[in-house]
Amino acid sequence: MRALVIGASGQVGAALVCRLRARGHDVVGTHRDTPVGDTRRLDILDLDATGRLIAEAGAAWVFFPAGVTHVDWCEDHPAEAMAANRDAPAAAAREARRHGAGFVYFSTEYVFDGKRGPYGESDPANPLSVYGLSKLEGERAVLAATARALVVRTTVVYGPEPRGKNFVCQLLRRAATGERMRVPVDQRSSPTYNQDLAAAVVALAERGHAGVVHVAGPEVLDRHAFALLACETFGLDPGFIEPVATADLGQRAPRPLDAGLRIDHVRRLVPARLRGPREGLAAMRDALRSVDTPGTGR
Repeated sequence: MRALVIGASGQVGAALVCRLRARGHDVVGTHRDTPVGDTRRLDILDLDATGRLIAEAGAAWVFFPAGVTHVDWCEDHPAEAMAANRDAPAAAAREARRHGAGFVYFSTEYVFDGKRGPYGESDPANPLSVYGLSKLEGERAVLAATARALVVRTTVVYGPEPRGKNFVCQLLRRAATGERMRVPVDQRSSPTYNQDLAAAVVALAERGHAGVVHVAGPEVLDRHAFALLACETFGLDPGFIEPVATADLGQRAPRPLDAGLRIDHVRRLVPARLRGPREGLAAMRDALRSVDTPGTGR
């Protein structure tokens, strides 16, 4: 099939492009500021430009991992968060429907309040932050825009990526410089290896699935435990990591604490390989050692 990946320069988008091409699909990808490979520039807030590109691409599926993910920034810029995480994908989904394409929207465990995790797809959403609300409203808008909408909720995505922005990449850079890193001990979630996420999502699209599906790693652990496991995997002294409570971080937006996502549903839909953090981190380590990728600390 032909696919359009809007936001191909980010870690999820780049992983999707890699997986789609490995499966033999023809891919057009976009970036906003930083090109990666042959991506084309697109500002998702320019709804006319997005519509023209969808019409031109002739894609069977439009994947939309683009958006604003800086949780604290969203708290202070609610209008901008809604424009990027709700309005832009909704407009793109309507355009995809007009051209007969399916549409994949990427959401987050932050649609939940983190009181009784891990969460299944049918559990009631109750976001604590503007970011979580913008994603929940984005889900609803996309589902209303087209019957061929697939909403993928995921969380704590890590792995090799072009721009080295994810949590593990940040940890590796701090380890290289010796700069201390404060990591919360009370935020429980489901770390998700980005290559596994991409493979599962592409499989869902290939099979024509729609609706809300959770795609995440199979284990729930706190962020500090994940950081220690990363240090063990990469052979790092964890002395630069400082365990703290979330309340002591002084973050602008509240976080769901007891969260994580259940993945029974996706495992019934596709033969997805969703690795736990130990196996996923080992795969990331091996991938980074095989190529000079940003985020290695080298």
